[in-house]
Amino acid sequence: MRRNVEIVASCYHCGDEVTDTPYVMEDHTFCCLGCQTVYQILNENNLQSYYTYNVHPGKAQKSSQADLSYLDEPNIIAKLVDYQDTEIGVITFYIPVIHCSSCVWLLEHLYKLNPAIASSQVDFMKKQTSITFKNQEISLRELVQLLVNIGYEPKITLQDVVKEGKKINQGALVRKITVAGFCFGNSMMISFPDYFGMGVFEREYASFFGYMNLAFGIPVLLYSASDYFTSAWYSLKQRRLNLDVPLALGILVLFLRSAFDILNQSGAGFIDTLCSLVFFILIGKWVQQRTYYHISFERDYRSYFPVAVTVIQDHDERPIQIAELQVGDRILVRNNEIIPADAILLNGYAAVDFSFVTGESKPIEKTLGELVYAGGRQIGGAIELEVVKPVSQSYLTRLWNNESFKSYDKNFDTFVGLISKYFTVALISIAMLAALLWAFGGNADRAWGAFTAVLIIACPCALALSSPFTLSAALSIFDKNKLYIKNTSAIEQMAAIDTIVFDKTGTISSPTSSAMYFEGELTKMERQIVSSICRNSSHPLSREIVKWLAEDFIVPIERYAETVGMGQEGIYQDYVVRIGSAGFVNQSRMTVGGSVVYVSVNDNIKGFFTLEQSWRTGLSDVINELKKNSYHLHLISGDNERRADTLRLIFPEQTKLLFNQTPSDKMTRIEAWQHEGKRVCMLGDGLNDAGALRTANLGIAVSDDINNFSPGCDAILDGVSFDKLPRFFAFAGDAVKVIKISFVISMLYNVVGLSFAVQGTMSPLFAAILMPISTVTIISFTSLMTRWYANRRKLI
Repeated sequence: MRRNVEIVASCYHCGDEVTDTPYVMEDHTFCCLGCQTVYQILNENNLQSYYTYNVHPGKAQKSSQADLSYLDEPNIIAKLVDYQDTEIGVITFYIPVIHCSSCVWLLEHLYKLNPAIASSQVDFMKKQTSITFKNQEISLRELVQLLVNIGYEPKITLQDVVKEGKKINQGALVRKITVAGFCFGNSMMISFPDYFGMGVFEREYASFFGYMNLAFGIPVLLYSASDYFTSAWYSLKQRRLNLDVPLALGILVLFLRSAFDILNQSGAGFIDTLCSLVFFILIGKWVQQRTYYHISFERDYRSYFPVAVTVIQDHDERPIQIAELQVGDRILVRNNEIIPADAILLNGYAAVDFSFVTGESKPIEKTLGELVYAGGRQIGGAIELEVVKPVSQSYLTRLWNNESFKSYDKNFDTFVGLISKYFTVALISIAMLAALLWAFGGNADRAWGAFTAVLIIACPCALALSSPFTLSAALSIFDKNKLYIKNTSAIEQMAAIDTIVFDKTGTISSPTSSAMYFEGELTKMERQIVSSICRNSSHPLSREIVKWLAEDFIVPIERYAETVGMGQEGIYQDYVVRIGSAGFVNQSRMTVGGSVVYVSVNDNIKGFFTLEQSWRTGLSDVINELKKNSYHLHLISGDNERRADTLRLIFPEQTKLLFNQTPSDKMTRIEAWQHEGKRVCMLGDGLNDAGALRTANLGIAVSDDINNFSPGCDAILDGVSFDKLPRFFAFAGDAVKVIKISFVISMLYNVVGLSFAVQGTMSPLFAAILMPISTVTIISFTSLMTRWYANRRKLI
């Protein structure tokens, strides 16, 4: 029941502010009927605990008009489910709105909503729900409809992100860490008596303990550390030096020196140090690989398309897979649906939004018989089209498959990579010099001891740990602030950027907010009539027009009529008013703009409303802050120049504002800046930006739904965090600064160790103490300093 309530409150379900007359049930206030309905469903099924785990756990409910009939098709069901027999079906859904413990709790209690659901399990990080259901009692369509009803609509696209998402198998690495950790703990326990003075029993079995230590070192050398030897070998074959070369050399020398000492019974060896070294650097490697695999950075056009399309055959509508779509098929495309293939318009009014492909935000009106390209979104009423090209040969597919738009792994120049080129040469030079000095002095034992000691003590374990721990900590900070970076090396590239290029539509303008403009002139009476006519429609544009006109006086409208997808009309006294598309009001002159609504009074065009995306919150502050930090700023847009004057007031004078740019133009312009020696970051959102994101030194895709389609990129920025962009770039520089400081600290440890190593007097106890201390120091320093810088930038 809807009641008038004077007190404005927040929605009990989703927490949104209740602005108009709210919905009330059991003394709880809701912002819309959708939120109230979800509460009612949960309440009727004794699932009120959903609201006890979190305050306002739900998401705002937008009525979903999605056609689910395709989920009744057996061939489509067979491709979506994970397992199916005569009784049981198992399917994994990707549900983007999962965000808190209440979501997990509710989705794992679906069996209380429908007994045909046997069980359900949630993977919170991947936002996946695996559901086992009795397929004789509930159909897949009914299951999806149940999830929609409680506000957890699954995202099902042609490229199913659940089944084709980025998978990282860390099982092998975890097993190597386990082996190294086991051997490290046992070898350290065996070595303690030797370090702190052995009793009679220990001295009697000293050789046996040494052989046990050597036995623990063999699996660490041959299994746990094998990747470092492989990497070092390939690096040497390619005639370049990476950090794995001195690491592999240090590990090998540690083992050989230890084996020599133990077998000759001349010492206890350094097996415990070897095991600890391998264990810690493998931990660092594991931390570095823990990137955001639940977000896909490499998506293709299929994730933009739906699973099925409605085909009209013999006046009958039925859904089929897009893969089965044939030339000559007649298809039905409803409001807000994607046109899946190049097709001819046969029936209906087409207003197609191609901003995803071209960057132009103006909807394009099509007349009967015109060609409509794939990838456009129909924003008018339902239309009928005839397919003229297969999906695989459509304009969108050919554009995506263009070589210049294909993604690839960028080879960033990292600080550790730069240092490793010189570190290995310096390390071997010092070791050989120390050995030669002792050899010429006639002390061969000291020469061997000094050579091996230098390679052991100067092994760059601390340097190998500083980068992954620092950058992984930085990744977690970025993640909490909704900037999702593909890998750790991209952070270092971000710190090196000096030029930032923005796209316009969907990047610096927000798809989720818009502003109404009117060009023309209306009298007071005409304004009241237009407002009164628009009040009769539930169309979003009509509501925006009523809000913009802000007329309190309502006049009685006669002969009101609304043509879906075209417009509306009505009569008041001597005024005959028509409001709608150019064709509806008989306007032949097309006008640029966003969503255009013309106003005709007695067959005279009085002007037109346009609803365009508003600038993102804090855009001016972002531009000013980046300018203050000496970044070169530019804008490249596929849109036209209609708002160029406003942008010139926002951007610095020296900024290049380039409009009507094709995807190839964007790439060429970025390449030109790179040839000038600039390191360019591109921020874009649609397919038209894919080539530019690939070409730039760093590509950041801006999205208001990070789980929706985004072109291949190095990072994905949630639109709500756009105002933090200057802080993100500054923090990336801070992270690199921490790595450099930790490198200096590790060098200080090496200087102390080398002073003993070159003399050939390094003991196993000294190595066992110095190397873990340096490792713990570096890990602690990088973690604390990274958080300190994040706090300084107000990111935590």
